[in-house]
Amino acid sequence: MRWMILAIGLLVLAACTGKPSLVDEVLSERKLNLEEFFDGRLTAYGQFQDVFGTVRRRFTVDIEGTWDGRTLTLVEDFVYEDQSTERREWTLTKTGPDSWQGTAPGVIGTATGQEMGDTFNWQYTIDLPVPDGTLRVMFDDWMWLLSDDRLLNRAYMKRAGVDIGDVIITFEKEQ
Repeated sequence: MRWMILAIGLLVLAACTGKPSLVDEVLSERKLNLEEFFDGRLTAYGQFQDVFGTVRRRFTVDIEGTWDGRTLTLVEDFVYEDQSTERREWTLTKTGPDSWQGTAPGVIGTATGQEMGDTFNWQYTIDLPVPDGTLRVMFDDWMWLLSDDRLLNRAYMKRAGVDIGDVIITFEKEQ
């Protein structure tokens, strides 16, 4: 019974952790334009950590982005530490000066995003491939432009409304 109370307490505490907001204090003069940053070749490095901070999976991603003036297509080739691979192809459409919608295989409905200064917030639900099947999770992705060729991404993940962990990724644009 003590373990159950402790587990419930930890879940409540994890749900109360602060998360970014588009109205947070501006820390740079940079302006993120997804269509510019992701147009071309990029490499990303990342890892998934569970709510207890344990690193569960690491990966690299080779990305080829193309922008045609309205649609940004991202072909992402993942290679995980165990040498398993995955390809995800995103189609993002610019719906306003700073707003986006997108789809990819496994995404439930439409992903939505908003740019603000050097920050981008991207939210979606996806049936995520995992080693023993798929896992339906909600992503609350936050991206910050660190320099002209580097972007930091922290994605908060929930399953059935409960925090299950987060993904940290660094994107590096090839020059």
